[in-house]
Amino acid sequence: MRLDKYLKISRLIKRRTVANEACDNGRVTLNGRVARASAEVKPGDIIGIAFGNRETRVEVLAVQENVRKEAASELFRYLPASEEQ
Repeated sequence: MRLDKYLKISRLIKRRTVANEACDNGRVTLNGRVARASAEVKPGDIIGIAFGNRETRVEVLAVQENVRKEAASELFRYLPASEEQ
């Protein structure tokens, strides 16, 4: 599944166009690398999203085309903030 679509389906970002713009501006990383909106997402991937001055990191648990709002949080799990190295 495309990264921008996954961000919308999982409800990490509310609209796909906003997810697409975030990818274009370099605010989204996939496995530690800046990712394009067309990047493929699979279970086990780590997604980082920069919201202003904080970053949210999640691990992809499942990829589904259609999911109910109540079940969207089961597609990923939040990871602790990364430590400065």
